[in-house]
Amino acid sequence: RNNRLRRLIGLGAPEAIIRNEKRMLQEAVDALIDNGRRGRVVTSGNNHALKSLAAMLAGKQGRFRQNLLGKRVDYSGRSVIVVGPELKLHQCGLPRHVALELFKPFVMHKLIENGYANSVKVARRQVERVRPEVWDLLSEVVKERPVLLNRAPTLHRLSIQAFEPVLIDGDAFQLHPLVCAAFNADFDGDQMAVHVPLSRAAVKEAREHMLSIYNTLQPSSGKLAAVPSLDMVLGCYYLTIIK
Repeated sequence: RNNRLRRLIGLGAPEAIIRNEKRMLQEAVDALIDNGRRGRVVTSGNNHALKSLAAMLAGKQGRFRQNLLGKRVDYSGRSVIVVGPELKLHQCGLPRHVALELFKPFVMHKLIENGYANSVKVARRQVERVRPEVWDLLSEVVKERPVLLNRAPTLHRLSIQAFEPVLIDGDAFQLHPLVCAAFNADFDGDQMAVHVPLSRAAVKEAREHMLSIYNTLQPSSGKLAAVPSLDMVLGCYYLTIIK
């Protein structure tokens, strides 16, 4: 469009043609910056809307959230949540194979400390081959530090809470039903991320401030966040019904 306009001006084309070409150039620039903002969407040959610069930046798949803010995090995992009614309020069910991957360096350290391995290389090989002593040491390691569970979108403080991990079989995280309201979570396929605090200060802060038993009130209103609902209320009704 730009070259065409330059050529028309050089040829001394009539003002009406120049004005029309300027308008088309402006529309092309508008479509490049934000396609569809001014009404008509510019499409490609197969009738697909062309992606503008604004579309490349905005949204979940945009440059900011996908590439700049969305980074891979060490010592973290992600899975679907299911109910764990036998858990205590401050506990979460962590699948064994997930826990082994999360706490791998700590298990390796224990293997060397207890004399099962004489080097990091040997310890790593033992963890990868999942020797029987690995599970025993993993059970000890998970008691030393809590894990942080986060459910996106993280809109307020209660969206990230700390839990004492309990090793379970399966692939899904287990969660006490009373903490769901704080996370705005339910058990219809919701996913949550798990993180391991590494430093002593982080472990201390998680234990003293972030455990779910210390976050039973909503910070915005002071109302109770751990409230029975749905199946819990129905279960209480059935348990107390007079026959």
